[in-house]
Amino acid sequence: MNDFFNQNLSKLEIEINDLENEHNCLIERVEKTIHLIVDCLSEMKKYVIKKEFKTVDDEILFFKHQKPVIVAKLIYYNAIYKIEAKKPYGEKQVKKYLTAELKKLKKFFDRNIEFYKYYRSNHTYIDEKFFVRGNHDIKLWLDTYYFESDQNFSTSHDFKVAKIMANDLIQVYIERQLYQNNQEKSVDNLAINWTGSKASLTELIYALHSQGVLNNGNADIKLIVKMFERNFNIDLGDFYHTFMELKSRKINRTKFIDGLRDTLIKKMDEQEG
Repeated sequence: MNDFFNQNLSKLEIEINDLENEHNCLIERVEKTIHLIVDCLSEMKKYVIKKEFKTVDDEILFFKHQKPVIVAKLIYYNAIYKIEAKKPYGEKQVKKYLTAELKKLKKFFDRNIEFYKYYRSNHTYIDEKFFVRGNHDIKLWLDTYYFESDQNFSTSHDFKVAKIMANDLIQVYIERQLYQNNQEKSVDNLAINWTGSKASLTELIYALHSQGVLNNGNADIKLIVKMFERNFNIDLGDFYHTFMELKSRKINRTKFIDGLRDTLIKKMDEQEG
């Protein structure tokens, strides 16, 4: 059983990693990942029912430490799918939404605090009731879900262990999302304003566009202008008209860029001196 489990887990993790490298769309990647995990569990179930366990200890090992690892992945990715699919727009709304999701995890912890203590403390004295099929005790923190599951492939508490594992991962995911949200807010608050002339910025933008250094030369001039306007908090207005005025200069049509070159060379010379 150990070899079969390790081989299937390794195969699953490689396939999940391949999906992460192939797909940029999170929702699509998670959907495909869920299908992979379901298929893996299906194969695991067939093997367990066909082969059976040699000892009670082997059965406990599988339902306490092995099956939950895979089921936890299913719970985790399913949770991520729901979180991302229902995520609202707007900084405040997202923060409120994610905070509410964290509270759901806390409620699960509070409801299952005794089993958390048992599992986290690596106790084993009730393992034969928790992790051997058909040995459930309704007095021991039993969920209704157990009675609806296939008891040929489930014990009273293997799903709860998987839920604990998954919730740890979900918490990390949500807290990372909240951190990134705060970081983006901090960056937004660090306003960098263009304090030179509009003509100078227009000259710079057209120079970058002409050099083909943005999107391999495929960036549209209008998109480049919008990017600079947004990032430097400036309205360039009729930038094409400004460019035409630059072209019509009789002397030093690239005044700003030439000045950049001279200033940079001077800076380099000063540092060398």
